[in-house]
Amino acid sequence: MTHPFEIELETTCRRARSRSGRPSRPGRGSTSWFTGRNAVDPREGGVAAMDTGDNPAEAVITAYEPGQRFATRTTQGEDGRFMVFEYLIEGRDGGSTVLRVVHSGLLGDDWQDEYDALRRGRPFHLHTLREYLAHFPGRTAVPVFAFAPSQGRSAQETRATLTRGLSLPAPAAVGDRAHVEPAGLPPLDGDVVRTADAIYTFHHGPGTALMFHHLFGPDTHGAEAAWQHWLTGLLS
Repeated sequence: MTHPFEIELETTCRRARSRSGRPSRPGRGSTSWFTGRNAVDPREGGVAAMDTGDNPAEAVITAYEPGQRFATRTTQGEDGRFMVFEYLIEGRDGGSTVLRVVHSGLLGDDWQDEYDALRRGRPFHLHTLREYLAHFPGRTAVPVFAFAPSQGRSAQETRATLTRGLSLPAPAAVGDRAHVEPAGLPPLDGDVVRTADAIYTFHHGPGTALMFHHLFGPDTHGAEAAWQHWLTGLLS
């Protein structure tokens, strides 16, 4: 049995500009802030594709109005499930942009857990988008994705384990200065959760921990495997 849902969020961002000074197009640079590796055919009827390794997904672009509106809809599954994403953009004075995101569709029988994960995940990605527009506009990142089971830890216990593993002060707040020393990886200097050439984001909940990093520096070879090894070892 399917269950309808809708999640609506609004945020204010710095207006995105490419290095040429022209406004950024939907899809360009989405890999630099969203989940996995993304490709967008920028036209109504085109395809928006996302690849996180074991879980590739595609959606049809249902609206494409550059600088104003971008919407996609996934194919309806055999159980009736589908998802719709709509991004509404409104420019404001002073070089800022209001972005409203509406995520809706139908979920399956386990809809409560899935809805809760989606509700927590949307602000997570919008925060990464704001960081990207403020500090890395026009640059292209190499995405790093890793996940590991939390081995029976509660969400609070998983957060504490991540904090210790990163040598962060407790409590750690966004914007705090930090020198991070993850075991087996190069030390990182910057603000929580950003350095001069990367955005580091962690997501934790009952049963699992996820990482969605975006690396803008020149040395990214082997980074995903190294972070996966670190996360798996930390939570084992």
